[in-house]
Amino acid sequence: MSRAAQDRLAGMLTALKAALSYFGVVFALGFVLGTIRTLVILPLTGELAAVALELPLMIAASWIVCGWALRRFKVSTDTGSRTAMSLAALILLMGAELLVSLLVAGRSPAEHLMLYRTAPVLLGLCGQLAYAAFPLIRLR
Repeated sequence: MSRAAQDRLAGMLTALKAALSYFGVVFALGFVLGTIRTLVILPLTGELAAVALELPLMIAASWIVCGWALRRFKVSTDTGSRTAMSLAALILLMGAELLVSLLVAGRSPAEHLMLYRTAPVLLGLCGQLAYAAFPLIRLR
């Protein structure tokens, strides 16, 4: 393997480690805030308003955690590494969300996908897409 190929592989592995850390911290925070949203805020405001209140906190936290992961793992600024981090983080997040939906909420995969027809879940998806974009747009 050439030195350039080794460097690219090392950059991708670094990006994947950063993605795993980024995902882990944001998912844990989202799990805590989602529990508070569901048990406390939702009964008072309704589902859409509860998600709308939670979303800015999650976006701000994602921005901060993304910066931490980029610095901690020294992820290269090249497009390939940043794209790898973005895609890996999004796949991990969407996969974890699916697992929670299946295992905790008892939904089928089809029922989970049907949720994306509702305004609160679409609003959350917008936040998830921002989360995925942050590694690409953050400098450090």
